[in-house]
Amino acid sequence: MNLRVWKWQFWQQIVLSLVLGVALGAVINNVAADGSKIATDWLDPFGDVYVSLLKIVVVPLVFAAIVVSIGKLRNVGNVARLTGKTLGWFVATSAISTAVGLGVAFLINPGKGLGQLASEKTETDPVTWTQVLHNLFPSNIVKAMSEGNVLGVVTFAVLFGAALVAVGERGERITALVDDLYGVMQKIVWWVVRLTPIGSFFLIGSVVATYGPSTLEPLAKFTGAIYLAVALMLVLGYPVLLRVFGRVSPLKFYRNSWPALQFAFVSSSSMATLPIAQRVQIERNGVQPEYASFAQPLGATIKFDGCGAIYPAVAAVFVAQYMHLHLGLADYLLIALAAVIGQLGTGGTPGPALVALTLTLTTVGLPLTAVGYLIAIDKVIDMARTTLNVAGQIAIPVIVSRSENLLDEEVFNAPKGDLGSAPKQEVPVQRETVPVPA
Repeated sequence: MNLRVWKWQFWQQIVLSLVLGVALGAVINNVAADGSKIATDWLDPFGDVYVSLLKIVVVPLVFAAIVVSIGKLRNVGNVARLTGKTLGWFVATSAISTAVGLGVAFLINPGKGLGQLASEKTETDPVTWTQVLHNLFPSNIVKAMSEGNVLGVVTFAVLFGAALVAVGERGERITALVDDLYGVMQKIVWWVVRLTPIGSFFLIGSVVATYGPSTLEPLAKFTGAIYLAVALMLVLGYPVLLRVFGRVSPLKFYRNSWPALQFAFVSSSSMATLPIAQRVQIERNGVQPEYASFAQPLGATIKFDGCGAIYPAVAAVFVAQYMHLHLGLADYLLIALAAVIGQLGTGGTPGPALVALTLTLTTVGLPLTAVGYLIAIDKVIDMARTTLNVAGQIAIPVIVSRSENLLDEEVFNAPKGDLGSAPKQEVPVQRETVPVPA
């Protein structure tokens, strides 16, 4: 066995960092008098730096990807039909995920039989539909960028890209500059991605050090319900859709998509996973670069089957049962509607589940004070939620591409290797085979 860890495959480095992080966290949790303080003082700062490095390039990356992809979509067929299919599948699979979440909640009854739980302090202001619209159409794009309003950035990028196409030759120079910006952002992200083993060590270590097994016991049923619902979508939901509508092998899909799913689990951020997810789509799943550079940023912004569908559905049932409140058929329909449509108000950074949950509870009229009971285990379940988010964001473009005869089956079925080199600057416009982790 090669003891030079830096020579190991990328996925092996991540697995090692997770094992070491869990071991360190367990030691701190069992030995230290206050494991959460040690995690806050010594582990969280390094994990936060890693996440901040990922988030710092999100806005320019998404803006450049959308602007560049608008013009290139003209080369892949009917843009309106392609966009409509993508959005339609986003909504349909979100509805399926919400139904799975409600079904699992009915089966497990996560909020019944619990005594009074310790509640962490949390400030949650009601999220209204007007706020969602303001996020979608910000009055100040510079402010939206500085605040991380990715949805507003996407809206502006779509308008900007369409305008560049409309002005013809006069917009070509700006388009070329934006394309160069996209290449630079990819390079920066790649540098940060290589720090994933170090970042994941501190992130997972902090979670284990702060929340020991005894802390999770009162909410074990809720945690189990989330993981069960996520597993059902990953093992049954998406494989059935991929086989029936995408006419592709689910096993090969997961083999191809493993690098992005693995990174999503570690980072707990759909937007941070975006660069890897886009490489996976182009280099492993065979999705055309022009379509992938449009569909992936869009999905990372508004497609959250874990955080925005399953989680608020299960959590709403939990809150109602815990507070001894009765929910009728109309309430469950409102939960489903809020979970599906409310995803437009959640950003692609860590923590969108709280926004989705607040919106859902407000819509149904459930007390927001109960949110504090769930914050204590948010980090534990966020990894599973984000993994499902990214799985959906990757699966839909594959299904749509297959239906439009845009999927390169030779690339999809080809053997896969390790993430051996950084993406080339021209990846968005040229298909090149670069090995990524199996």
